[in-house]
Amino acid sequence: MVDSADKLETTVTTDNAQKSKISKGLDWYYLQYCLITGLYMLEPWERAIFNTFVVTCFGIFVAFVYIVVSVQMSAGKVEILLKAVGDAPIMKQSKWVVDSKKTIAELTAFVRQYLKVDASESVFLYVNQCFAPSPDQTLANLVECFASADSKLVLHYSKMNAWG
Repeated sequence: MVDSADKLETTVTTDNAQKSKISKGLDWYYLQYCLITGLYMLEPWERAIFNTFVVTCFGIFVAFVYIVVSVQMSAGKVEILLKAVGDAPIMKQSKWVVDSKKTIAELTAFVRQYLKVDASESVFLYVNQCFAPSPDQTLANLVECFASADSKLVLHYSKMNAWG
């Protein structure tokens, strides 16, 4: 019979072996980084300062990119996710970035044109599989009231009356 202490020791040994493999892999990558950047000729404290500088610059760059993207997205644009319902054809591109001043009527006209729907057929748009907004409703208002946590407005389109 195997003792539980033996099982624990075996588990700890395998965990240490896996950590050792990971550590060796990271050491190799760090060595390559040092060789490429010429850091192998610096003292350890100089390397630490250089690495801190690099990480700080990278963090500032990422923050700058985030700010630029968020400003562009908030500058009158909304992200819309269009999903097909029923017998409506599926769009190749489901995510769209649209001007927030556009109305549901303009968006419906765009969907009709994109799907090449006949003039005799109808196209219905629904918010959150719940109701059909009025044609004069702006997308900015719908995003403010019904957008998901990541600021995407989910609209379902159909060629027949589905929910409301």
